[in-house]
Amino acid sequence: SIFAFLIHQIHHNIVFDTHMPSKPSIMQRKLLQLLLFVPSIISTFSFVPSQRNRISAFTTTVPISSSSYEIIKRKKESLLVQNAFSTSGMWNAGLSYGKGPFRFYTSFDEFMSPFLDEDREAFPELFNLPSNVYEVSLPKPLGIVFEEIEAGKGVYVADLVEGGNAERKGIIQKGDVLIGVTAIKVIGAKWERRLLPAIDFDFDTVVGAIGSNEDRWGCEDVVLQFWRKGSSDDDDGAVDEEAAVRSFMQFFNPPGDSPWRQ
Repeated sequence: SIFAFLIHQIHHNIVFDTHMPSKPSIMQRKLLQLLLFVPSIISTFSFVPSQRNRISAFTTTVPISSSSYEIIKRKKESLLVQNAFSTSGMWNAGLSYGKGPFRFYTSFDEFMSPFLDEDREAFPELFNLPSNVYEVSLPKPLGIVFEEIEAGKGVYVADLVEGGNAERKGIIQKGDVLIGVTAIKVIGAKWERRLLPAIDFDFDTVVGAIGSNEDRWGCEDVVLQFWRKGSSDDDDGAVDEEAAVRSFMQFFNPPGDSPWRQ
């Protein structure tokens, strides 16, 4: 490029030209610094998206191969879509922790709002809750009696406290399985609130996550996602339904290097 050529010429004259003084002049040093700096400015502004507050899955995540995309286009199966759509760009670490549009979960629709329309068209399954899954926000105390589905794994709604917040909401029913819950994680002076997959949480972990949604972190509620199992007696159908729910919740699973894994 023209910048590379000019830099080379000036550097050559400064360092190798025996007719030049042993040390470059102040003007020459300033000119060299300017030429080194200008390309970085041009490079930076050349790649800034025109919509600064919008995020595309194709620019913040691992690129999707053409063959993978063709499979997604052709079959539109939720499990394939989930696996192809990386969410690494949605998780912060280091100095970026506690920043960005995904730092504080308020609702599913709000959480997905930064993505572009092209992502919604390519991955429609990701922008809609699965069948028999719903989201609800409740102030504390929730008024829900949870019990473990099996020892140390998963909880369901065993009962609702009469007159409590959950019963007054009129959405949650006995038997609904908790699959997602918001939680707060504090690192130093920064914090985030994320929706975490809770389908395999034990009772104590669920209670801890709910309890972390405190006023001092700006939490006026707790956001929960529940799965109301279908009425089908077909075992294969039930397995497929659970697989779809688990696959969907992987979207909210922290990557291995995330502070949320610590």
